[in-house]
Amino acid sequence: MAAAPLEAGIRARIAAQGPISVADYMALCLADPRHGYYMTRDPFGARADFTTAPEISQMFGELIGVWTAAVWQQMGAPKGVRLVELGPGRGTLMSDALRAAKVMSGFLDAASVHLVEISPALTAKQRETLRGAAAPVSWHASLDAVPEGPAIIVANEFFDALPVHQAVKTARGWRERRVGLDGEKLIFTPGEAAIDLDSRLPPSARDAPDGAIFEWRDDDVARMLGKRLAQQGGAALVIDYGHAQSAAGDTLQALGRHAYADPLATPGEFDLTAHVDFEALARAATSAGAAAFGPLTQGDLLRRLGIETRAGKLKAKASGDAAGRIDAALARLTGAGRADMGSLFKAVALAHPALGAPPPFEPQ
Repeated sequence: MAAAPLEAGIRARIAAQGPISVADYMALCLADPRHGYYMTRDPFGARADFTTAPEISQMFGELIGVWTAAVWQQMGAPKGVRLVELGPGRGTLMSDALRAAKVMSGFLDAASVHLVEISPALTAKQRETLRGAAAPVSWHASLDAVPEGPAIIVANEFFDALPVHQAVKTARGWRERRVGLDGEKLIFTPGEAAIDLDSRLPPSARDAPDGAIFEWRDDDVARMLGKRLAQQGGAALVIDYGHAQSAAGDTLQALGRHAYADPLATPGEFDLTAHVDFEALARAATSAGAAAFGPLTQGDLLRRLGIETRAGKLKAKASGDAAGRIDAALARLTGAGRADMGSLFKAVALAHPALGAPPPFEPQ
């Protein structure tokens, strides 16, 4: 069977130039303009490849909307504020957030919405979802294209999809893990030269055994986020699955149709992600001048923002079946079980140093 166009192109590139980094492979699979996973489809929802928190329940986006309004008030209620979402999916989170944010008088009159999205397919879906939104909406290909000014930024399941580098521990030191060819088959292979990871490697990984994997992302986006907040004011909320402290481990995974797959099989047909290293993310943002708070688990974040109270109000107006679905969504979003998001997902807040800790990151 002939290879799909993206796989054929990756094979040809490797054959001509040699193995490519895992980060380059991930970038091609997700963002190739013609065949990349995110460029060609809407992957969200129960009938698609995976489900994100905003698609599980309106409560998630509503609480994020309340958070943005509270931060705006903490900022002194500036008359012009950019409400930014990085990787906005179908627009569900922003739609729910704008509806909930109406409780804060004056906020939506002061806000303009800016969505950072590279996917034509998802941009079309967002335009449909946010038709008639309570604030003007604009789209941008990158954060640095968002107009200057104070900003409140939300990034839910955004950083996990940024390309990740991997290194493998060998008897000759750490070598960057690459994607190469064995005949016609894509394989992982260590690079030929040892690399210097001293500035990134945590103490817990320095004595890792041979074969151990260490992952890192380029810090560009986190630094850009921190620099913007430090220079122009505002705050950001980053929610994703990952670990609170830097550590060794192979977390690269492929997901499609709600099942795990081989990351090297059928490039462009599956979502590729890796856990977010929240310690490294916060370090990059603070190196650019921002302050960092957290991480909290997603369960703690949502409980502190009042999800249990919100669930109770929704249940009071719901039928028996609907009430059961609300309970199930609450458990999925905040629970600690293997199928739940409450413990695996974490949240950090970033802010202008003078702002202080955004809610609910204040000391309890």
